[in-house]
Amino acid sequence: MSQDIVQEVVFFLHSILMGLVITFAYDWILIFRELVAHGRFLMSIEDFIYWFMCGISVFYVLYKENNGVLRWFAVVGAALGMLFYKLTIKYRFINIMAKCIHKIMWFVFRIIQVMLRPLKCLFLAGRRCVRYAMRKLKKVKEFIQKRLTACIKTIRMILSKK
Repeated sequence: MSQDIVQEVVFFLHSILMGLVITFAYDWILIFRELVAHGRFLMSIEDFIYWFMCGISVFYVLYKENNGVLRWFAVVGAALGMLFYKLTIKYRFINIMAKCIHKIMWFVFRIIQVMLRPLKCLFLAGRRCVRYAMRKLKKVKEFIQKRLTACIKTIRMILSKK
């Protein structure tokens, strides 16, 4: 084979690989969206950044491999790579990764819960002590109010007699 044909085949294979990588990167965005719920505005920003980075990477591949000239078989190669990825890997990958990351996060949160359990016990004990002290202070307040009311009544009676 001539060197030009080999170069074109390598360029076509790089285009297919670029399509695979672009779709794979978007799957990570989908996994992130599945794990962390957010609104349309943040999704739009994510998509903008994604497409901006894809544009830069496509331009880089075209510039590096073909001196910046757009060839339709490169676009077809990228589309074939995306289609191949979507038909073979995409949904299984998203489901498996989302479940794995969810389980890892659950495990980390369980470890944090176990580590914070002594602090929770201290907090509950402190809350009981504060409640006990508040009940005692309420009784003291009621006692003082009764004594002051009795003193005021006594003073009024003494003043009204004079």
